[in-house]
Amino acid sequence: MKRDEPVLAGVELGGTKCVCLMGTGPGDIREQTTLATGTDPQATLERIDRILKGWQDVHGPAQALGIASFGPLNLTRGSPGYGCITSTVKPGWSQTDVLGRLAGGRVARVGFDTDVNGAALAEQRWGAARGLGDFAYVTVGTGVGVGLVVRARPVVGLHHTELGHIRVARLPGDDWPGICRYHLDCVEGLASGPAIAARTGLPPAQIPSDSPAWDLAAHALAQLLHTVVLATAPRRILVGGGVMEARPELLSRIRTRLRASLNGYLGLDEVTEGIDRYVVPPGLGPQAGPLGALALAADAWSSADSQQRKPPDA
Repeated sequence: MKRDEPVLAGVELGGTKCVCLMGTGPGDIREQTTLATGTDPQATLERIDRILKGWQDVHGPAQALGIASFGPLNLTRGSPGYGCITSTVKPGWSQTDVLGRLAGGRVARVGFDTDVNGAALAEQRWGAARGLGDFAYVTVGTGVGVGLVVRARPVVGLHHTELGHIRVARLPGDDWPGICRYHLDCVEGLASGPAIAARTGLPPAQIPSDSPAWDLAAHALAQLLHTVVLATAPRRILVGGGVMEARPELLSRIRTRLRASLNGYLGLDEVTEGIDRYVVPPGLGPQAGPLGALALAADAWSSADSQQRKPPDA
């Protein structure tokens, strides 16, 4: 660790659990703790606030804070709802002001983005996407999300991408309705951890490897990757999250189905013979999400620092 590296704080606010950490990067994590997200946002955010304050008393104030949250989020700076979770599927959390509650008055430099965008930026900074300006990070866990990076920046327009909620071509004979409260059979409604559990009656870690549920999940996820490949031409796709960590063999099924779905279209070696190097696990493993919060803090620090160093007429 370099002495001049800033000490950063991060909060990964996930649909099931929250991870708080303090450090400078993967090789220097000074504090890390996990707590349940729960259905009471104010109670959860109060617990996170106490954790951050306690670390500040021990280590001194962090120089930047990163918040990587589940969404959907309002990322439009200057709008009245900036920093809030909007119409989320998680009960009790809609319209919660995450940014205001956690960042208010604590530090001057704050990075705020979706949890998947944060994880993508962590992989770009420290993991399997180093050197890439165009790639995608897909997480399959409590939900299904995509951190989509184009020209080295996460894609954000009117809102951030919500590719986990696209509808996909179903396998013939699969008429299970799905569980998404908004779309039923979108990718998240078919292939998230809760969806797989609802279909089978078992948590993903306990489902036999020869269960038809895995082919059904792999089909939906491969359709998602098919869309990403054709829409934004990523140079690599990283697939992580709790379901993938519990069942890493699912990745080979997704690759097989993606290659079959593309059916030779584009004629690129990367998505035919080289698909094992094109669709890969995250380099940071299960730490991709938590480190995403530190990556957002690091970007906030670098951005503010570069702005301070610019000459007045720049």
